[in-house]
Amino acid sequence: MRNARLFFSLLSAFAVTALTTTSFAADARPNIIFIIADDLGWADVAFHGGNAPTPNLDQLAREGLELTRHYVAPVCSPTRTGLMTGRCWSRFNVTTPQNERALPWDTMTLPKALKSAGYDTCITGKWHLGSKPEWGPNHFGFDHSYGSLAGGVGPWDHSYKKGPFSPTWHRNEKLMEEKGHVTDLITEEAVRWLEARGEKPFFLYVPFTAVHLPIKEPDEYVQRVPASIQGDMRRQYAACVMHLDSAVGRLVGALEKTGKRSNTIVVFTSDNGGITVENNDTNYPDDDYPAGRLAGSNVPLRGEKGQVYEGGIHVPAIVNWPGKAKPGKLDVPLQITDWMPTFCGLAEYKPSRDLKWDGRNMASLLKGEVNSSAPCPVYTVAPGWRARALHFGDWKLIELGAGKNAPKYELYNLGQDLSETTDLADKEPARLADLQQHLKRMAANDKDSVVVEGNN
Repeated sequence: MRNARLFFSLLSAFAVTALTTTSFAADARPNIIFIIADDLGWADVAFHGGNAPTPNLDQLAREGLELTRHYVAPVCSPTRTGLMTGRCWSRFNVTTPQNERALPWDTMTLPKALKSAGYDTCITGKWHLGSKPEWGPNHFGFDHSYGSLAGGVGPWDHSYKKGPFSPTWHRNEKLMEEKGHVTDLITEEAVRWLEARGEKPFFLYVPFTAVHLPIKEPDEYVQRVPASIQGDMRRQYAACVMHLDSAVGRLVGALEKTGKRSNTIVVFTSDNGGITVENNDTNYPDDDYPAGRLAGSNVPLRGEKGQVYEGGIHVPAIVNWPGKAKPGKLDVPLQITDWMPTFCGLAEYKPSRDLKWDGRNMASLLKGEVNSSAPCPVYTVAPGWRARALHFGDWKLIELGAGKNAPKYELYNLGQDLSETTDLADKEPARLADLQQHLKRMAANDKDSVVVEGNN
């Protein structure tokens, strides 16, 4: 009897150990926080020479892995489509900022996939993939949603542009009104959600509206702007960048407070390049916005938001993953579409069907385990299909007037000419022809997943 009791005691201990080991293995899957700024230019951050202090982002970059060739779409809704699906936005005929539903109902989105793998999912911020509540984030895999269903909003009244989608601020797709600055509200909701997490892994998506117009910052941030930055609008813009940086610091602080920092991937990037348009856009409800042009900077890159030149699509990007992503810089062309395959791989999600990803799982690259010299193409489509681009290693092909009978082509060697000053199309006819064929192959699947009218 004593031996029997000893046997069952040992068996019980083994079972507890096995359960604990299994639980630990499940918990070892990383939490994910994906932070995306709105219209933040390459040189708007201090670690790229920006004049506004960004100490929290600087620290994330210094202690993490900077992706020096991270590409997105030229404008917002397409970038968000690429992140949510792992596919180029052109597959869904999404090329411009849009309020109509962007994705078919049966789309396997990133939050849907992670949720099915046991993750809690949350978005606090800007959705802009369908601006009616019935097209909102909870319909596409988010357990909790908060912020703007439409695009950029007034920072104090939280209203989108004048028209049917102007009332847009919501919690779980129920429109609401709330007081406070938009950057603070998005951050506070994210922090509350983080602090309420249990042991399940989580995916928190924080798409800020900063530094999208209209900008009107709290006095406390404007007063912190260095005296060297002169002019009302330039100081407002710097204050907006600094406010964003402070918000990122608060999110990281919440991770540390909850003891989840060591097993959380934090990614920071922008949805497109910077822009220098008028801040006081009359399309928005009047809220006494400062007049003057935004101070978005993409130096030394050519172009700006809306264009396929580097200034429109080549954006700051940081991966901070303690103990996994080795600090330094990764100079490999990557794109917003790579994140879904990467996160799904880390979450051990197994697709039941071919999701036709354009992106690739880059977890090994982030960990420094693979040094792949084989270039992967990066395909880009501009608003209204007016231009397309293809990166292949150091080379970049631009097709202007896409879809027309006689489009114009430009060719650049970004390894030697990052600012795209010298068009080599006439000097490199063989390479030009080769990249044109690559572009044609990449475009073959365009519009294969378009929302069908009446598909509700």
